[in-house]
Amino acid sequence: MSPVFPMLTVLSMFYYMCLRRRARTATRGEMNSRRAIESNTRALPINVEIVQYAKEVLDFSSHYGSENSMSYTMWNLAGIPNVYPSSGDFTQTAVFRTYGTWWDRCPSARLPFKRTPPTFCSQDYVELAFEEPVYPTAVHILETYHPGAVVRILACSANPYSQNPPAEVRWEILWSEAPTKVNGPQARQFTPCIKQINFPTNLIRLEVNSSLLDYYTELDAVVLHGVKERPVLSLKTSMIDMNDIDEDEDEEKYGCGMDTLNKQFSIVTLREWPTNGYFDKLPYELIQLILSHLTVPDLCRLAQTCKLLYQHCCDPLQYIHLSLQPYWARINDTSLEYLQSRCTLIQWLNLSWTGNRGAISVSGFSRFLKVCGSELVRLELSCGHFLNETCLEVITEMCPHLQELNLSSCDKIPPQAFNHIAKVGSLKRLILYRTKVEQTALLSILNFCSELQHLSLGSCVMIEDYDLIASMMGAKCKKLRSLDLWRCKNITESGIAELASGCQLLEELDLGWCPTLQSSTGCFTNLARKLPNLQKLFLTANRSVCDTDIEELAANCTHLRQLDILGTRMVSPASLRKLLESCKDLSLLDVSFCSQIDNRVVLELNANFPNVFIKKSFTQ
Repeated sequence: MSPVFPMLTVLSMFYYMCLRRRARTATRGEMNSRRAIESNTRALPINVEIVQYAKEVLDFSSHYGSENSMSYTMWNLAGIPNVYPSSGDFTQTAVFRTYGTWWDRCPSARLPFKRTPPTFCSQDYVELAFEEPVYPTAVHILETYHPGAVVRILACSANPYSQNPPAEVRWEILWSEAPTKVNGPQARQFTPCIKQINFPTNLIRLEVNSSLLDYYTELDAVVLHGVKERPVLSLKTSMIDMNDIDEDEDEEKYGCGMDTLNKQFSIVTLREWPTNGYFDKLPYELIQLILSHLTVPDLCRLAQTCKLLYQHCCDPLQYIHLSLQPYWARINDTSLEYLQSRCTLIQWLNLSWTGNRGAISVSGFSRFLKVCGSELVRLELSCGHFLNETCLEVITEMCPHLQELNLSSCDKIPPQAFNHIAKVGSLKRLILYRTKVEQTALLSILNFCSELQHLSLGSCVMIEDYDLIASMMGAKCKKLRSLDLWRCKNITESGIAELASGCQLLEELDLGWCPTLQSSTGCFTNLARKLPNLQKLFLTANRSVCDTDIEELAANCTHLRQLDILGTRMVSPASLRKLLESCKDLSLLDVSFCSQIDNRVVLELNANFPNVFIKKSFTQ
C-alpha cells in the first residue's frame, strides 16, 4: 500500500479535530485565550471596559491576622491598593495562615487523602465581590511579597447583591495552573490570560497553593476588567494547538458544572457483553486494587462500561476514604444521595469547602450521615457554611467512632451548638480554628474528650478565659501532643504553668500573637523545662522573648525542629548560636523583625548552619 494513504488519514484526523474545536468554540461563544490560538479578533458590538476593585471580601479559608483587626487579614483585599508597587512585609496586605511545607512536617500534620485529581492543588481560597457584574476580560492580582501562590481563578454566576438568588449556582474556571516557583520576593502585577465565559459575574474566587513559597505570600488588591455586554468574537484566521483537544477534555473532566458529576453518579443503563475479556481471569481483589488509583469521576465513568466494572466501581470498599473537596463546586444534595449506597463503609470523608450557597441542605447532609456515618473515623468539614446545630447533633449521634473532626472556619455554627461535640468521647483530633465556640461548650468538650491528642483553638474569639481552658487541658487532656492557641487574647503565665504541668507529652505548641504572655514571669522558661519533647514552638510577635528563654530551649528542648520568635527585641546572636549548636534537628528559625538579628548575622548563621532555613522578613 502506498505510504500516502496513512498520511492522508492523519491529515484528515487533524482537520476533523480542528473543525470540531472550531465548532465547539463557536457554539459556546467563548475563546480560551490561555491556549495557543493566533487570530485576528474583534468584539461586536464594541463595549466600554469597566475596571473595578473588589468591593467586599465575602469568604476565605484562613488568614494570618486576627478577627478583630485589619493587620494581615483577608479584608485588606477590598478596595484600592494599600502597598503596591512597594515590596515587603506590610500589615496592610492579605496574608494566608501558612506557607511552604512546614505545617506538613509537624506532629499535628494530617495524612493526605488519596485519589486527589492532579489538577486540584488548592490549599486556601478567598472570595471577592465586585460592584458591577461583567463579562471578565482580565483579572489583575497585585502581589506585594513572595508572589506565585495563586493557582486558580474562578467566576460565579450568582450575584451576591441580588435579592433573588438563582436556582443553580455555576462556577467557571477562568484560569488554572500548577504551582510554580517564582524567583524573588518582589512585588508584581499578576495578569494571567483568562478564558471568556457566557455569563456576567461580580464574584471572583482566588485559590492558592503556598507549598513552593519561601515565606508568606502577601496580596494587596484584585482588579477586575470586564464589559457589560457579552462579546461576540469573529474569527478571520486561526491556528489551533494540538494540546487544545487534551485541555478541553480536562475541562470536561474537572469542570465546575454540577450536572456532569451527578449524571455520572446516576447512570445505571449498562451494556451487555458476552465476556469481560481478561478481567474474567483477574482476582476480584486485584481489580479492586487497580481501581483504587482512579479518581471519583473516573470511577463513575468506568462504571458505565459493563456490569462487571459497575459492580467493582460501586463496591463500598472503593469508598473507604473519600475526598469530595476537589469537586466542591459540583457537590450538592443530589450528589450525596447518589453516593449513599457506595459509602456505607466509609471511614474518612472530606466535605471541606462544599455545600455553600444552598448546594447542600441540612436535611441532605443529615440523610447522608444517617446512612454512611456509622463507620466514620475522620470527618473534614472546613469552611462548611451550611453547618448548623442540627448538623453537629447528627454528627455526634450517627458517628460513634469518630476520632477526627475538622470544623476550621465554620463561622456560621452558633456558639451553643458546640456542646454536642462533648458526646464524642473517642475524639483524638479537633480543629476549631476561626469558629465561635464559647467557653462553656469548650470546657465540656475537654472534660469528656480525654483522648484528645491534637487541638486547634486558633483565633477563637468567643473564649473569655484561656487560663481556665488551659487548666482544664492540664487536668483532663494528658495525651495532648499538639496545641494551637494562635492569637488567643488572654492566656497568662498561670495558664501556661497548668498546661505545661499537665500536658507533658506536648510536641507542638503555637503561642503566636498572644500579647498577655511576658517573659519576665518565667512562663517560657517553665515551658522549656516542663516540655522536653517540643518539636515546634511558635512565640510569634512576643516582644518579651529574651536570651534566657532561648538558652533554656537550647538546654532542655534538644528535639526542637521549628522555632518562630518574630518580632522580639531581646534575643542576641550569641543565644541563637547556642540554640543552633544544641538543637541538631532544627530546620526552621524565623527571626523576622528581631532588631538584634540583622542581615549580616543571618548570613553568618546560614554559613555555619546550612541545614537550617533562617527566615528574615523585610519591608521596603
